[in-house]
Amino acid sequence: MTQRVELAAVMDRLAVDELITDYARAVDDAEWASYEGLFVPEGRADYRSAGGIEGRAAEVAGWLAESLTLFGMRQHLIVNRRLRFGQLEQDLGDTARVEADYVNPMRFAKGEAAGGVPDFVAGGRYAFGLVRTYDGWRFTEVVVEEKWRRLSERPLS
Repeated sequence: MTQRVELAAVMDRLAVDELITDYARAVDDAEWASYEGLFVPEGRADYRSAGGIEGRAAEVAGWLAESLTLFGMRQHLIVNRRLRFGQLEQDLGDTARVEADYVNPMRFAKGEAAGGVPDFVAGGRYAFGLVRTYDGWRFTEVVVEEKWRRLSERPLS
């Protein structure tokens, strides 16, 4: 591998990492237009394993916007990212797959006013499908595989 190819691979890894971070921030900060912009136009998300829906990114963003109003605080921690580049039309590196574990603590909105309402914490694994576009890396799909969840009787703070 030449230094130029190695540098391009590092740059792609950083861009994919930034996209995943942008995803977490968009969901945590309720930035639904930004969320939709992370996907290709036909991109899909699947939250069924966590009790949600599967569909086009715009449809899922609407569902998230409504359902996540239950939580006044959200914080996705996405770790242990495993990235693999693939091929599209004979060009190596135009697609990617990422599997990453997550822990997602959330505070119920009522708990902020009432104090002491249980916190909700979930964990699992994301599967991200990505493609390189003229605008940079974008998601073709996001699939959530929730593995566990719990309600804490005492607040995290």
